[in-house]
Amino acid sequence: MSVTIRPATAADADTLAAFNVAMALETEHRRLRPDVVGRGVRRLLATPALGFYLVAEAAGQVVGSAMVTSEWSDWRDGRFWWIQSVYVQPASRRQGVFRALHRAIHARAADEPDVCGLRLYVEQDNQVALATYRSLGMASTGYRLLEELRPGLRWLADDEGR
Repeated sequence: MSVTIRPATAADADTLAAFNVAMALETEHRRLRPDVVGRGVRRLLATPALGFYLVAEAAGQVVGSAMVTSEWSDWRDGRFWWIQSVYVQPASRRQGVFRALHRAIHARAADEPDVCGLRLYVEQDNQVALATYRSLGMASTGYRLLEELRPGLRWLADDEGR
């Protein structure tokens, strides 16, 4: 499959939001609120300081995407780029789409002198994704991911919250 990677634009917002909703349902069995996801996608696209999206196109159609945000590391005097919201349409999987996205992110990071590394998180039982990420040189760390959500935040379609 011939894939072209480009920065996402505001015209991609609906597609990116739909990908995020699909990814959450597939990987975490969570039904996200499309209105909240849509606002979040549009805010990031309008505010470059928050991060950026890259999209993968094949035959003129967007078939995959990834979002990149950053985290400051005082230990390294640099930024980690977090690869998030990774999605590849099912018909385009196992055809090098994420590999092309990762390569483009890696190249962009190499052009930023204060980017000290790439990170991502993955569902613990997603063995296919883990194998893909490891094949690209990423490794598990000794860290566990913890979170505390703001009370009252309604981001799931069924208002399940967490």
